[in-house]
Amino acid sequence: MGCFGFLKMMMFVFNGVIFLAGAGVLGVGIWVKVDGASFTKLLDTVSPDLSQVVNVGYLCIAVGLVLLVMGFLGCCGAMKESKCMLLLFFIIVLLIFVAQVAGAVVVLVFSSLADVIVAQVGNVAKDSLEKDFGKQADITTVWNTTMEQLECCGFNNYTDFDNSPFKNYTKHYPSQCCKKTEPCTEAEAKTSQIAGCYNAILNFLKDNSKILGAVALGIGGLEIAAMVVSMVLYCQIDSK
Repeated sequence: MGCFGFLKMMMFVFNGVIFLAGAGVLGVGIWVKVDGASFTKLLDTVSPDLSQVVNVGYLCIAVGLVLLVMGFLGCCGAMKESKCMLLLFFIIVLLIFVAQVAGAVVVLVFSSLADVIVAQVGNVAKDSLEKDFGKQADITTVWNTTMEQLECCGFNNYTDFDNSPFKNYTKHYPSQCCKKTEPCTEAEAKTSQIAGCYNAILNFLKDNSKILGAVALGIGGLEIAAMVVSMVLYCQIDSK
């Protein structure tokens, strides 16, 4: 087996794993949206923490589709020696890589722009609390899970719930906003001073920055390797 054949085989194996992973993630996403109750019950028997996967069903579907397409193009492009498929694979990986680099640059260099983006995200988060918390089951579950796991309250603090359907109906705040048992009154929430989830997320990122950085570098390295191999195969097809 020559160098070209070895690269073809590596491309096939690597993208075969991506294809199977995409199919699995897509299947989980569809299962979650079609029959979330049974899926949650199954995860609860394994680990209660895993049940929060139910909250990202649409994200699983989107990620699964992208991985599925990437794996298909990489496998078939390598085995069929299709320049079109290899080029499409290269473009998709390149777009993902550029998006990751652009995001890193925004966060590390353009701190003022990052602050604007965070502020916009905060406005969207607060709007979702005021309009949907206690009204939309999916949004309520996502926020409850987030607050329980990170031990936080709202995006900034308990006042984010002031005009929410939950507060208007129960006249109380979510139990996560108080250190004592329910009902969580305004006085108790103010006394408890539970931090908002924004600060909790920042602290989590700071505590795990080295791990996240290593993972990001690993993913970036794999993406660069995939692009290099796909271009080598692309250029070698005509020279065979």
